[in-house]
Amino acid sequence: MNFDSGAELLNLCREHQIPVSEVMKQRELQHGAVSEEVFEQKMTEIMEIMSNSAHRPLSDVRKSIGGLIGGEASGLKDYSEKHQELCGKVLSLAMVYAMAVLECNASMGLIVAAPTAGSSGVVPGVLLAMKEALGLGTEEFRKGLLNASAIGYLAMRNASVAGAEAGCQAEVGVASAMAASAAVELMGGSPEMCLQAASLSLSNLLGLVCDPVGGFVENPCQSRNVIGVANALTCAQLALSGITHINSFDDMLAVMLKVGGSLPSELRETALGGNAIGKTACERCKGRK
Repeated sequence: MNFDSGAELLNLCREHQIPVSEVMKQRELQHGAVSEEVFEQKMTEIMEIMSNSAHRPLSDVRKSIGGLIGGEASGLKDYSEKHQELCGKVLSLAMVYAMAVLECNASMGLIVAAPTAGSSGVVPGVLLAMKEALGLGTEEFRKGLLNASAIGYLAMRNASVAGAEAGCQAEVGVASAMAASAAVELMGGSPEMCLQAASLSLSNLLGLVCDPVGGFVENPCQSRNVIGVANALTCAQLALSGITHINSFDDMLAVMLKVGGSLPSELRETALGGNAIGKTACERCKGRK
């Protein structure tokens, strides 16, 4: 039950008539050298950490280590509760939770880097929002994580999830692809639709630079996680409706890696370009080490 590409993953789904999440679960059991009991315990731990990192900052607001973020998630939550939601329940919640996880990370809290710390709000943002807004259970959350893991595994194996190597398209872009694929499966979509959603997600954020202000994983990282959840949910809906992308998921990974290699070093996590060199940003960070 191993796979090294999206095409191989889809072949396994077709051959065994199972979803992406089940293929990933069987792969982990067969190749991870762990019992099913240990596997389930680990999954439960991951889900608890994700939930805590998304909820704690809403009641326990803390300033980030770099001092650039802190309180945005709770402010967004308060606004959503007091005003008509422009974005709808699922997206509004996903935005709040995505921002909260970044605040948790930036204030030395415990998060799940899925796939990285800088993009850690996207997957839990989407899955927790769907769980709460759509009434999904713990088992659906678990399946969503497994599906997302398959996409993340392929991105790490065949491309990159490092901003220093390929820009933020490799961080928030891959996280968005993971969340989009998971959302499709949870809404009853086929494995083919899952990978279409992932491909669309990567395409939409292609070329996104990594330009952390002051070198901190805070700004613009936090708001880009919000873009990641919005991109994931819209691409999931596109795929569920039967809309496809011209490039397969495997092709999009190759394209993303090539584009990442074309980005100048100033736009790959060095804080020497993009938002990081704006006059206001530099003034905010003056004197910080």
